[in-house]
Amino acid sequence: MSKAGKHWDDRLSRRLRLRDLRYLIAISELGSMAKAAASLGVSQPAVSKAVGDLEDALGACLLERSPRGVEPTIYGQALIRRGLAVFDELKLGIGEIEYLADPTAGEVRIGCGEAGAAGYLAPVVERFTRQNPRVVLHVVQSIGATLDYRELRERKLDLMIGRIPIPFAEDALNAEILFNENLLVVAGLKSTWARRRKVELADLVDAPWVETPSDSQISKLVAQAFNAHGLDAPKARVITFSMHLRNYLLTNADFVTSLPSSMVRFANHLSLKALPVDLAIEPRPIAVITLRGRILSPVALRFIECARTVTKPMAARQAIRHA
Repeated sequence: MSKAGKHWDDRLSRRLRLRDLRYLIAISELGSMAKAAASLGVSQPAVSKAVGDLEDALGACLLERSPRGVEPTIYGQALIRRGLAVFDELKLGIGEIEYLADPTAGEVRIGCGEAGAAGYLAPVVERFTRQNPRVVLHVVQSIGATLDYRELRERKLDLMIGRIPIPFAEDALNAEILFNENLLVVAGLKSTWARRRKVELADLVDAPWVETPSDSQISKLVAQAFNAHGLDAPKARVITFSMHLRNYLLTNADFVTSLPSSMVRFANHLSLKALPVDLAIEPRPIAVITLRGRILSPVALRFIECARTVTKPMAARQAIRHA
């Protein structure tokens, strides 16, 4: 190591403290020194001093005031980004020590959309918790397409499971495709639609639809499917992201909707039926998404392996259908 490099290491070991870095991250997250101090249970002067010590050690301005409050400069952003990785690695290291002491315990943080959680994720969670009764799973509702996988990038989640675009152009992320999923038109088993032997797309233009907002990905796909057949897109009577509301209306009224095929397959308790209409929409890949370069804990890797096992028959059926 050069003398300059050794001098910098000595300088860091003496002056750069994890506590000060934590204070800086808190200020960035909350946008205020006062709020950061209150959240951390310390005085505001202590937080201000910690930032000053960091700036003296690094020779750079880390924070600046803006109309939105206190924000990190480009130097602060760089340090915070690396600092989050430091704390994440420390947390993972502690988790790995706990795992070595007790391989049957641990935690996994998973992001998944609401429909996915009710569909393909549910049997994965059921199997995994049965096989690993002492592991705690934190399942967070998230929509990768709208959040830009923010939770993964900020290391708040170990992994996400959901639909991905093709090609997958996220340089910092890895995506392992589990299977391809179809989009179906669905009604409740008690509805008049479920009792019909034949249903055409044209029959559904004026049907009572419950759908996600028109700017959502699934609603756009449904509209395109109708338009491709020279039909107007159906106008939803109820617009919501709530799966609970959609399921209630499907079960107790004459509504129709579009749902992922895995939800129809696994949500037997909802008494749903896929109507015999073909939207002619290309199946979309469902993938496990992880942060590239991040070493996952053994229990997170075990969860991913469980997801592969549970969804493997679905991928196999897809392959047979297209053979």
